[in-house]
Amino acid sequence: MPTYVDTHCHLDHHFDVPAAEQVEAARAAGVGTMITVGTDMASSTQAVQTANRFAGVWAVVGIHPNDAMEATPAVLGVIDRLASQDVVVGIGETGLDYYRDHTTPQQQESSFRRHIAMAKEHDRALVIHCREAWDECLAVLASEGAPERVVMHCFSGDERIAQHCAEEGYFMSFAGNVTFKNAEELRAAAAVAPSELLLTETDSPYLTPVPNRGKPNDPSHIPFVLRQLAEVKDVGEDELAATVLANARRAFALPDDASRPGAA
Repeated sequence: MPTYVDTHCHLDHHFDVPAAEQVEAARAAGVGTMITVGTDMASSTQAVQTANRFAGVWAVVGIHPNDAMEATPAVLGVIDRLASQDVVVGIGETGLDYYRDHTTPQQQESSFRRHIAMAKEHDRALVIHCREAWDECLAVLASEGAPERVVMHCFSGDERIAQHCAEEGYFMSFAGNVTFKNAEELRAAAAVAPSELLLTETDSPYLTPVPNRGKPNDPSHIPFVLRQLAEVKDVGEDELAATVLANARRAFALPDDASRPGAA
């Protein structure tokens, strides 16, 4: 069985299944590494606590662009302190989301710029959420200067955006929506993304891949995402799984042995 990696899940956002059960099911499915992601101060704190409980689970901390109104100096100070912990491997998910109008573009951009600075200060991967704001998002990265390691979470760009990200060396992480019937454009983007910049994620409990679409998602479903990408890239699943695992270790500066003392 290949060794899979879920570079973006929300273990503590699941509607029905506790984190421990999700981790157990993921391990049974061959998922050796999971990165659980916060979206605000409370869930970022919880992500760190969850990562500390389980071997092979790491955390990303930050304020989602849809919650950017909460990115006050005090809240960002908490995120900054969390970022120094060993289990934290990324800052985010941050970025721009113009699909929803929960926060203003100005609030989102201000928060985004502060997250970019934190990623640099702590030498963590910058995990970006971008929805219907690609040109603006890339412009902010260019003006601030991107951190050494950038991950485009739940990649939703087209071939042009994929080519630009490849030129900049940004990692592109594909989620369950790459398996959807109407996702031809997304699969075309995956086809042009270099294999050495590909990552897999579930974004669970959201975006459940085919054939389980309509049900809550969890990290054990990552093989369906990997299988779809292998088909798009016309490579064997084992080969691509090994490539993605190596990519994840580079993107998030993970050790070869993802276990930690004291983690279950």
